[in-house]
Amino acid sequence: MISTYQRLKRRRDAGEIDGFTLIELLIVIVVLGILAAVVIFALGGVTGKSQLAACQADGATVSTAVSAFHAENASATPSSALLTGTTEGGPYIQSWPSANSTHYTYSIVSGVLDLTVAGGSTVAYTNPSQCKAVK
Repeated sequence: MISTYQRLKRRRDAGEIDGFTLIELLIVIVVLGILAAVVIFALGGVTGKSQLAACQADGATVSTAVSAFHAENASATPSSALLTGTTEGGPYIQSWPSANSTHYTYSIVSGVLDLTVAGGSTVAYTNPSQCKAVK
């Protein structure tokens, strides 16, 4: 009886067994690692861009509600209760945008929309382009 080792050796010597060498496998693994690194770095800024877009959209929503309040009432700056219609007037905004507490929060103080980033910096919002400071 021929041992399994001898049988495989004969097949390999005859060219019947084609396989990958260790070097070829290592090269493939390195190339896949490089491709994975490129993809990770390419997608790294997507989260920041989406947070910026959310900030701009939320600020624009509140800004539109404040503008509608001023156009109709021509009075002092509104509070959040006046904008939603929980007191008199309104509603100028159906519901407040839900700020993600891990990225930013917002509040209206004296008619100014203040966006506070999780790191602690505050931006007084007057138009959507100011959200660039909030990342």
